[in-house]
This record gives sequence, structure tokens and C-alpha cells, in this order.
Amino acid sequence: MREALFIKKNKDRWLRIQQMPSSDPDEMATDFIQLVDDLAYAKTFYPAGKVTGYINTQASRTYLDIYRNKKEESNKLAKFWKYDVPLTIRKHYKVILFTLIFFIVFFAIGFFTSRQDEDVARSFFGDQYVDSTQENIRNGNPFGIYEHGNPLFMWLGIMINNIAVSLRMFASGLALGIPSMIDLAKTGVMVGIFDQFFAGQGLGVDFWLVVFVHGTLEITAIVLAGAAGLIMGKSVLFPGTIKRLAAFKQGAKDGTKIIIGLLPVFALAAFFEGFITRLYNDVSWLTTIIFILSVFFVIWYFVVWPVVLGRRMAQFIKEEEE
Repeated sequence: MREALFIKKNKDRWLRIQQMPSSDPDEMATDFIQLVDDLAYAKTFYPAGKVTGYINTQASRTYLDIYRNKKEESNKLAKFWKYDVPLTIRKHYKVILFTLIFFIVFFAIGFFTSRQDEDVARSFFGDQYVDSTQENIRNGNPFGIYEHGNPLFMWLGIMINNIAVSLRMFASGLALGIPSMIDLAKTGVMVGIFDQFFAGQGLGVDFWLVVFVHGTLEITAIVLAGAAGLIMGKSVLFPGTIKRLAAFKQGAKDGTKIIIGLLPVFALAAFFEGFITRLYNDVSWLTTIIFILSVFFVIWYFVVWPVVLGRRMAQFIKEEEE
């Protein structure tokens, strides 16, 4: 059977499964078995075809829906962060990797540009901030800026601001993700300039150990928020084998999952910035431990766990085919 005829014959059923998935366990199981059969056929006759990847995605999603409906799994909210968010990240890992590289490139641009011209930092942060920070450095307290202000108000203000920024970056996906990338580029340049500002004073290591007490989670979440906007924009530009509107709905849904999944990350990062980072002089062992734990958490939750889940699902599908 030609690939075009195969698609035409099964397209309506695939779209129905994608756009109106059944909530009945028996019907879901039937849909899954049919998708696995379709996937086996497609892999045999169209191994390099886009339809094969599309069916694989639908089968994986249906499997996850079945897994959600197991009686022993009752906490839907916990499952959302345990399975839905990591699997969505795994699904769009190429977009997320591109976004990360994009951020790193502009971080490097900001770092090396600032290294050549010290006035770049003043143009970004303002004379008052630069002068006060230089004064703190001379007084032996380079990150004293984090010791000012009410911790509670700082926490709430930073959290609300960062969530608002992430929502704007995601919503910018409606404009094909271009504004999302512009915001991400600005953030990358700013962090690069900020890093060089301290590295130029011989405080490069201190910058990472102090600022990234909260920055590890915050920057990770910002990069993923930019990716969420790009995912939605990409779904419009490259709908694949399904209709553009259906692809956009799916891209918006996946992007929304990522943004919602990032809310506690933003809240925790803001809490660290408001309450913990300021302790770097008095309880440096605590801030160092939190920095290390944050790095491990980011690697595990946003890299390792999505890969593990993806492999489990791939293995399950392979066993069903056999």
C-alpha cells in the first residue's frame, strides 16, 4: 500500500484519537492496540516516513493515558509533574536543546562584549547598580545587593515577575516564537554581562556559587519558557502530517504543560533568591549545598528522567509489537 493511501485510510481515526481521546479504559486499550499495529506496519514499509514518527507519538501518548488511568495511581497532580511534564520535555527535546544552545550563544556574546568594553555593564544595569556593586566589592561584600530588602516581599515580587516573563515568552509563540527568542537572547546577554562583571574582578567562581543558588533553577526555567513559546510557534510553521490548526492546538497544549510545570520551579528559585542567597557570607555551606542540589535536580528532572521515561515507553511499544 502506498504511504499516501495508508494515511488517507487511517487519518480520520488518528485525528479522532489525538483530538478527542476516549476516557473509557477499554476504548483506550483498543485505540492503543490499533496504533501499535499501524506503527508496526509503518515501520516495515515506511521506516523513514513522517507518518511513522507521528503514529509513534500518538501511541506513546495513548500509552501514557492508559497508565494514568490505573486504579493504583490516584494523585493526578503528582502524576502531572512525574510523567506529563518530563514526557513533554522528552517529546520536544530537539527544540529545547536548540533553545539552550541559543541562550548559551548570547550568554557568550554578552560575556565577551562586556569583557572588551566595561561600559556595556552600565548600559544594561545602570550607573547606580554598577557603582553600588563596585563599592560592595571594595568593602569585601561583592554580593551585598542580595542582603537588602524584605525577604518575603523579595520572594513574592521576584516570583510574580519571573512567572509574568515566562507567560509572555510562551504567549509570544503566537508570533511564530520570534519574540520568545528575542527575550531569551536579551536574558542570555544580560547574564553573560553579569557574569563578566564579577569575573573581571576575580570573582568568577564566587559568582556561580552565590548567584546560581537561585539562578540554576531560574535560568533553567526561563530557557524552558522560551522553548515553550518556540514549540507553539513551530507547530504553526511545521504542522507535519496533520492539519495546521490541529498541530497548533497540540503545540499550545504541550507548551502550556511546560509552563505550568515550571510554576513551582519559579516559586522555589524566587524563595532561594529572597531568603537563601543573602546568607552566602554567614552560612556559606548552606548556599553551596543548595547550589549543588539545584544542579543535580535540573540534570535529573529535565534531562535524565525524561530520557528514562521515553525509553520505558519505547520498550513497552516494542514488546507490544512482538
